[in-house]
Amino acid sequence: GRVLGLIIPPLTGLGIIAVEWVLRRRVGIGAMLAFAFIWSPAMGMGFYNFCLSLALALLSFALWIKLDGRPQAKIPRWAPFIPIGLAMWLCHASGWGVLGVLVFGYEWHKRKGIGAAIATWPLAFPLIPMLLSGGTKGALDYGSKVAVFKMSIWLQAMRDQVFWLDIGTLVLILLVLLAAAITRKIDGRLGWAALILLVLTFAMPRHFGGGDYADYRLIAVALMVGCMAIDWSAPRWLFWLAPVLFLVRLDLTCAAWEVNSRELTRMLKALDYMPQGARVAGAVVVEARRWSLNPFEHVPSYATIRRNALVNTHFAIPGVHMLRLREGGNDFVDPSHRVTHWPKRPIYLHNFKPAQKADYLWYIGPQGPTTLPPGTKVLFATRHSFLARLAKPAAAR
Repeated sequence: GRVLGLIIPPLTGLGIIAVEWVLRRRVGIGAMLAFAFIWSPAMGMGFYNFCLSLALALLSFALWIKLDGRPQAKIPRWAPFIPIGLAMWLCHASGWGVLGVLVFGYEWHKRKGIGAAIATWPLAFPLIPMLLSGGTKGALDYGSKVAVFKMSIWLQAMRDQVFWLDIGTLVLILLVLLAAAITRKIDGRLGWAALILLVLTFAMPRHFGGGDYADYRLIAVALMVGCMAIDWSAPRWLFWLAPVLFLVRLDLTCAAWEVNSRELTRMLKALDYMPQGARVAGAVVVEARRWSLNPFEHVPSYATIRRNALVNTHFAIPGVHMLRLREGGNDFVDPSHRVTHWPKRPIYLHNFKPAQKADYLWYIGPQGPTTLPPGTKVLFATRHSFLARLAKPAAAR
């Protein structure tokens, strides 16, 4: 996981540059603006398999363009793209879909018609295992209040650390794309794919193929491809100014991650007070009005990795994720750790349901709770967390 986290950002940037170079033999302002989407909410939330597949999709698309129009080549273009398509699908189905859209958009610009769809056939082989397996039950789900949800994920398209900067970045990029479209500075070889991806952000369900936020993660991809489609020979000073947006955002992200990393290191010392096979009720406070992503929502899951513990923070949602729990009983709910908190309101945990059948309570939040389950004994505490031993339920005595 750490190696993937290290290579994904530069690999994505290399993919952006590779596509730009094979299309125009130069690196323009569009590619520099597209860099701002390397650190998307999908990356911040840890969707590493999707982010890796996106980087590989860009590099694969650059190869597709590179091999275009070479009938005399020793190896036909379709030959390498059969295994590439399968590898992309194994990495992440959405990344495989993005590659298909990029290829289709490129071919559609060349020959509008059914031939554009037929040209993508080397990438179609993953459909065979998809049809044979049938996928996960209930994998297609739009959720409730679809219109409100779609609007909210678009407002959070660049969500990271600072509200005004993230919203400002989104507005700026949309204005630049609008200006490029009006002045006809959009390269159709990428523009059609950007348009299709834009439509898919509204058409796709939230849950698709066993994953969450299938539509949300496509927004940054659509905006990235849209920026890459900008074909404008901007002044040199403006070209060098464009990456500043990416660099400023990256600096703020790195600073926040450094602080959070130190805090996480302190929190994980709680594992020293936890025996193997413990039952742990995680309680993680989610601030209702917080803009930045909460980096600690899955911290109690470390107890499973390092203590073989049963915890409630894995997001084992039937029909969405393929993770299945063999312990805990019918009443065990995962996820059940979120404690939504509004400013200036107390946090009551005396009736926290997950704690009723657990041995330990692992609490994480910016402020301490007002009440705890009766008989709770705190074993370890940091400024924003504590691990407590719960009193045994009457049935277990």
